[in-house]
Amino acid sequence: MDGWWHAAVELVLPVDCAGCGRPRSLLCARCEAALLAPGARRAVVADAPRGLPPVHAAAEYRGPVRAALLAHKERGATGLARPLGRALAAAVRAATARRAAAGPAGRLPPGGPPAGLALVPVPSARRAVRARGHDPARRIAAAAAARLRGTGTEACVLPVLRQARRVADQAGLTASERLANMSGALEVRRGAEGLCAGRRVVLVDDLVTTGATLAEAARALGATSAEGPGFLSFEHVSAAVVAWTAPPWK
Repeated sequence: MDGWWHAAVELVLPVDCAGCGRPRSLLCARCEAALLAPGARRAVVADAPRGLPPVHAAAEYRGPVRAALLAHKERGATGLARPLGRALAAAVRAATARRAAAGPAGRLPPGGPPAGLALVPVPSARRAVRARGHDPARRIAAAAAARLRGTGTEACVLPVLRQARRVADQAGLTASERLANMSGALEVRRGAEGLCAGRRVVLVDDLVTTGATLAEAARALGATSAEGPGFLSFEHVSAAVVAWTAPPWK
């Protein structure tokens, strides 16, 4: 069922909370608090792959947060994009605040201060978008950008990445298998190489587990910089997600 149809149904039919099942609430106050109240923080990624930029997340991937993300991603509950976008916006603020305070290591790109934030969503496979009826990461990114603009921060969504080849479903793969699966899998869309120039780039996704996808996305951006080698290197790219999978020792 297409995403627009899900959204229309949500407007006219009673729904249950995606987090706990409480009736007549898309996301009840308690579950929304689990998503937003913890406050965005640096996500600890076990055995982080080389090239993974600093990742900030709004909440841990468990309980009602996990249920809400799955409902949005797999069951077409597109109305959840708004609260999920609020959470992602908080993670983006945390990520960019860190970069602003980073000193020389967070040096600005050539040409002066950034013109604003560029939220670059991790691309979904076209077959997955067709099956789900929408692109979850891109939809949440749009909601986050709107939230940021509403609070005075210039932000836009730049879907400049695409899959260069087919990849296997990441579910069930080990960290090393995910890394191999994603290696060289993403590229910048033709003609989009210069769109990020002069902006502070934040890679965004709904979830980080091993970091393989975000590391590959960062590599793809840096590999095709319009400003020369390293313009979109580790120093210039941050990452923000709604949720993170805590390592087993936490």
